[in-house]
Amino acid sequence: MKTNESNPVIKGSLSTIIMKLLENNSRMYGYEMTKAVREITQNKMNITEAALYPALHKLLDEGLLETTTEQVDGRMRKYYALTKKGKKETIVKIDALKDALESVQILLNSKLGNE
Repeated sequence: MKTNESNPVIKGSLSTIIMKLLENNSRMYGYEMTKAVREITQNKMNITEAALYPALHKLLDEGLLETTTEQVDGRMRKYYALTKKGKKETIVKIDALKDALESVQILLNSKLGNE
């Protein structure tokens, strides 16, 4: 089963996913992020650039990311990196997502209403 960004869990976690990628890689450009997600999840998750860029712009507006632009192979490429504020917020967001996923896992593994 292939998951994509239309999945509400993924959609709600996209900012955290982006921030975690940047925490691990210090800086990345958009296509590189979408490719990394596919590779890390062994093609179980696909985040399109159409979903990625609005999330990146929101993180920029919140002061959690910064950009640099470089010329690579004759093309301009925009790299994204976490700001100091973004690095701190990444820890908070990852912890919150882990807690939420653990709670959901507990519920899924329980015998709902039969305990």
